[in-house]
Amino acid sequence: MSQSLRPRFDTDYEVGQDNVQPFGLDLHNPVFFISALLMLAFVVGTLVFPDAAFAALDGAKSWAITYFDWLFMLGGNFFVLFCLAMIVLPSGRIRLGGPQARPEYSRLSWFAMLFAAGMGIGLMFWSVAEPVAYYTDWFGTPLDVPPETPEAARAALGATMYHWGFHPWAIYGVVALALAYFGFNHGMPLTIRSAFYPLLGERCWGWWGHAIDTLAVLATIFGLATSLGLGAQQAAAGLNYLFDVSPGLNTQVAVIVGVTAVAVLSVMRGIDGGVKLLSNANMLLALTLLLFVILVGAGWAIFGRVFSTAGAYLGQILPLSNWIGREDEGWFHGWTVFYWAWWVSWSPFVGMFIARISRGRTIREFMVAVLLVPTSVTLLWMAAFGGTALAQARNGVGALADGIDRVSLTLFDMLAALPWSGLTSMVAIVLVLVFFVTSSDSGSLVIDSITAGGKLDAPVAQRVFWAVMEGLIAGALLFGGGAEALKALQAGAISAGLPFTALLLVMCLSLYRALRAESRARRAAAQA
Repeated sequence: MSQSLRPRFDTDYEVGQDNVQPFGLDLHNPVFFISALLMLAFVVGTLVFPDAAFAALDGAKSWAITYFDWLFMLGGNFFVLFCLAMIVLPSGRIRLGGPQARPEYSRLSWFAMLFAAGMGIGLMFWSVAEPVAYYTDWFGTPLDVPPETPEAARAALGATMYHWGFHPWAIYGVVALALAYFGFNHGMPLTIRSAFYPLLGERCWGWWGHAIDTLAVLATIFGLATSLGLGAQQAAAGLNYLFDVSPGLNTQVAVIVGVTAVAVLSVMRGIDGGVKLLSNANMLLALTLLLFVILVGAGWAIFGRVFSTAGAYLGQILPLSNWIGREDEGWFHGWTVFYWAWWVSWSPFVGMFIARISRGRTIREFMVAVLLVPTSVTLLWMAAFGGTALAQARNGVGALADGIDRVSLTLFDMLAALPWSGLTSMVAIVLVLVFFVTSSDSGSLVIDSITAGGKLDAPVAQRVFWAVMEGLIAGALLFGGGAEALKALQAGAISAGLPFTALLLVMCLSLYRALRAESRARRAAAQA
């Protein structure tokens, strides 16, 4: 970039310059301490007053979804268009890390890590449960189509793909690209605040930046702890289904302890020896299960299901993206807006992790991998798992003939109607648990980076601390407050999606200004 543009987007701020080093640690002051105190206050308050905490946070969640549905929908649509523009605009040639930077990971390992961190867990359950829920009117139907009709089947697959396709990955992509660009191309700290430097200038390193990073830490830790707690309930239900193990509190806590222990070991081994290794193994296992469901559950019909699912998705993407005059408001708020708030609340974690492993990629390659490739894989996964489950529900096969009993068992109900259900169900449980480990591992790396002022080489003990904290928060809330405490935690994470949606829109403006300035500088240099 030309010298005349450097003062605008580059800074003399040194990564970690505000850090303190108590007991040999390397902690950002004040983000680490404020985040830790707010987390402690939340956990104690929720355990002492679980009903009041749930009522307050659930009320905040409902208020955000009801009165700001337009902002969530407008933001989601804009993020998709913004990411698609990044693929075709000249700035797509810019390489993250500079012209000489080269990728640290192979494309396969890179994709496996970003996909595992992004939504591997959710697809395991909701690719089966969601189409059946929409088809049977378990909690409303998309666009108010009559349930249990051919139109309902088509709408079920289209709406499920809508929730797991372009929009969530675009949300992640915006955050990931902004962080990677400002961190690797301008030498700024790898924290959320750096993405706002073109707009805030040096104020990024003051209280504006502290507030942004603290909100990111809280959204990440609460989102991960919620997923771990709810996932423990789902895993316990699966163990009960397979081995008649009690699905009660003791089993759920044991699952959390086991996942946290493995996550700690993975965190100690670093990205290469930990999350990369687990992600590669898990994607291989997921591919094996996918091939099994295709061959046994779908067969040659998989080709028709892929095309019909894609057609339903593309045919419904515009009406489902509209928020004006919706007649299916209950379904729209309970599913779509809820999902958008959840994806946004997870975007600091997933986006920063994707950024961290993406040095050396061009912006065009980055966006294709983050937006188009995952959506294509999700389409195949949805056609196989969702299409098979929907066929069982429509044809009266197995437990799904009666609709959904418990969401946590829907995947196992689908597999039970196929051969070798005991083996495949065991594989599914292993997949879910390892997906939780990779999420906890990558989440700990992200939180540690933020609370270490953007440093990527902070002491291992700090990463271990955050991995343990995720498990402790989930276990303490589950043990002390049960499902209501976890729901309060989830409601808090969803509520954080509202301010973060506004922040992401501003982030797009900030990134656009920086990329436009660099593109102009490149053209000027080429013409000189």
